[in-house]
Amino acid sequence: MAKTITITANDVEYTLEFTRKTVSILEKQGFVLSDIAEKPMTTLPELFAGAFLAHHMYVKRDVIDGIYDSMPNKEDLIKRLAEMYNEPIEALIAEPEESEGNVSWETNW
Repeated sequence: MAKTITITANDVEYTLEFTRKTVSILEKQGFVLSDIAEKPMTTLPELFAGAFLAHHMYVKRDVIDGIYDSMPNKEDLIKRLAEMYNEPIEALIAEPEESEGNVSWETNW
């Protein structure tokens, strides 16, 4: 089950989540999670806004920025968002649970 964060702001409920598709969108836009330490002013708001893409793609950025500005406990929020962001990446590189019926591969060198 995917990790999500539910936010209620101005009587509207938002479900934040990252999927393979939304992580790919962010990467194509130049987002790099490891940039948080060096570029927090751009990276942190982008990470938060990116979490809206899976379920609320058409929410305007100024609304998202306003929600972010109002969020309490941002340090824990960012930690949880980073954990959510990594989940689809971990699923991408995870080994299949069963070997029967899976593709095999080999090299010639």
